[in-house]
Amino acid sequence: MPKLKTHKGAAARFRVTGGGKIMRMYGSRNNFRRKKRKPVTVLFGRTVEVAAEQRKRVEGLLRGQ
Repeated sequence: MPKLKTHKGAAARFRVTGGGKIMRMYGSRNNFRRKKRKPVTVLFGRTVEVAAEQRKRVEGLLRGQ
């Protein structure tokens, strides 16, 4: 069996906390920042937990399965 490799696109987008939560950033944060409302751009700097429906899929990508 070959080694299982981490999906590098997922590794760049998700972080695992010490408690095991998978965190992600908000999307749409790069283009046309000046046109977006201030409360929206403030949210872009924060991380949020991945939805429970997507958690298993993201864990598989990070583990390499």
